[in-house]
Amino acid sequence: MAPFPYCGTAPSPGELLERFNLDPVLITALVVLALAHVLGISEDQRRARAYAGCGWLVAAAAFVSPLCALSVSLFSARIGQHMILLLVAAPLIALGLPGRTRNEGWPFWATGAAFMMALWAWHMPTPYAATFTSTGLYWVMHLTLFGSGILLWSELIHHPARHTALALTVGLLTSMQMGLLGAVLALARRPLFYPHFITTRAWGLTPLQDQQLGGTLMWVPGIVLFLWVAIRSLRRLWKILESVREHESHTARLS
Repeated sequence: MAPFPYCGTAPSPGELLERFNLDPVLITALVVLALAHVLGISEDQRRARAYAGCGWLVAAAAFVSPLCALSVSLFSARIGQHMILLLVAAPLIALGLPGRTRNEGWPFWATGAAFMMALWAWHMPTPYAATFTSTGLYWVMHLTLFGSGILLWSELIHHPARHTALALTVGLLTSMQMGLLGAVLALARRPLFYPHFITTRAWGLTPLQDQQLGGTLMWVPGIVLFLWVAIRSLRRLWKILESVREHESHTARLS
């Protein structure tokens, strides 16, 4: 059991900018993962390298910046940290991963289910509170959330064209369940997360207002980003159909 949360005690507004997380184990792990990923991409895939590098920089910012300390005070800051990881860093890192060569459709459902279970489980009051007293659980939370997020985005971004309908379905269901969880938190009539019952006042928020803000941060951005990936998938399918149509037209003229 940790004597205080991994990110330290709840900061006051005046000291927040001094509260960077300089954990050497964390920084070493981030550097190793980023280098292994970026250097593992061939030099001719510059765009993929740039995506991967940006993704790991965003992840590092979420963990190392004062946002880590602020997440001890505010539920909304913890949700903001999670949304940065899941809706910015994860898709960028996924864009830097190679497309899979298998054609099975089951990974969509497996990764979608894993992401849903991690998201809901760690944003329930009891598991959430447990991460404030156990550094191990804190990292289990982030590894399962961030890891399942990367896997899900990789499937949604790199899927074969023949699985466009499946990708749209899984993306829609993921957006809906994330939006539902955000709505439940935003529309709740009482605060649910006791680690923040006495830490929000310094930031001008009641615990309930803080929770409602966090729920809104989860509710809206997730819908927007999954809509983007749906449009991306449909555009790619349209280009393939246009290419097939042009090929058939060219073949017909030759014959």
